[in-house]
Amino acid sequence: MKRPSATTFNYALVVASSFSPFVVTAVYFVRVVHMTPLQLVLTGTVMEAAVFVFEVPTGAFADTYGRRRSLAVSFVIQGAAIVAVGAVPHFSAIAAAWALWGFGYTFQSGTWEAWLADEVGVDRLGGVLMRATRLGYASGIVGLLTGVGIALWNIQASVIFGGAVTIATGAACVWLMPETGWAPRPREPRALLRTAAAGARYVHAQPLLALLLGAAFFAGASSEAFDRLWEAHFIRDVGLPSLASLDPVVWFGIFGIAISLVGMVASTLLIRRFDGAGNVTLARGLLWLTTVLMGASVGFGLARSLPVALCALLVARAMRSLLSPVAMTWLNRQIDDSAVRATVISIAGQADAVGEAAGGPALGGVGNLLGIRAALVAGGLLLAPALGFYGRVVLHHGREPELAALRADAAV
Repeated sequence: MKRPSATTFNYALVVASSFSPFVVTAVYFVRVVHMTPLQLVLTGTVMEAAVFVFEVPTGAFADTYGRRRSLAVSFVIQGAAIVAVGAVPHFSAIAAAWALWGFGYTFQSGTWEAWLADEVGVDRLGGVLMRATRLGYASGIVGLLTGVGIALWNIQASVIFGGAVTIATGAACVWLMPETGWAPRPREPRALLRTAAAGARYVHAQPLLALLLGAAFFAGASSEAFDRLWEAHFIRDVGLPSLASLDPVVWFGIFGIAISLVGMVASTLLIRRFDGAGNVTLARGLLWLTTVLMGASVGFGLARSLPVALCALLVARAMRSLLSPVAMTWLNRQIDDSAVRATVISIAGQADAVGEAAGGPALGGVGNLLGIRAALVAGGLLLAPALGFYGRVVLHHGREPELAALRADAAV
């Protein structure tokens, strides 16, 4: 069977991923399972705890045994976990299933980007990722309409449907995913441990990667409150429109479509700017995108009217989506050894997971004690240290001479 090109298959994966039922799931948690703010955040915390534990080993798995195999395993496990979430509407069962989802996600984290970088080349990666982001917004509208349509009939069925699509995506990886840029290694004892150790040594030797890991940690800590509480903020604090007595899941579907439209316009404007950009341009882009994200996140938490909250939501979600391809392009620029690419990217993902696992319970506690608004504002302010890390790179013209000097002195 002739396999499609890597770019084509990457776009197909993006489209398939658009059917993940996370907007519907959030409404399901609030309306059917009746979760508290702390429980909403804890579902993310157990997920990120699983990511933290398994991120680097599964990245080493991808570098050792292949990207295609790792992605197939990832989608099947994630899909099974989503099906379990929809089938059993109880917090303890959902928390366990979300931990399983986190484990499955680690086989994808770092692997997808490493596979694409090896197949299309690092120089083309930024443009491909940004175009994939734009396609994701467009296909996300179809995914939202499908998920909301099923949810109006049965919200649990909508979640289960999203899980089934994810399982089918894993099967498609087995049969259709090309893999020409990765070369298998000789299978030797402790191969996974050797690969993981090589990736860790590589990160330690690259000063700019230390800044990326620091920024990832605070971005993860900040994102947890927003990801778990934004729907509850509308339902419990801001309020939803009473127009035509539409179901809340319909309104969140409409919000999702608006987010996709804004993201499509923004990603189209940024494609040319970041396609082939150097380190300084990428760092400057990350600095400005993160600044806008922090302002929008704080503004969303403080918003008391629907128009203000919706505008802040649109900006924050668009910035989050645009940050990902820019950061991934910059990260891959620092990795010139394909043999450890997935492992190094997984280490960066682990920093994000540590941030989410550390920030999630704390922000959830803030939500329980002081309200959802306070948790959202605190989460937005946690982005401030990431601005400092990106600012250092801009100030030093794409390098990190002070960290490099410290490591050189330590090696003497």
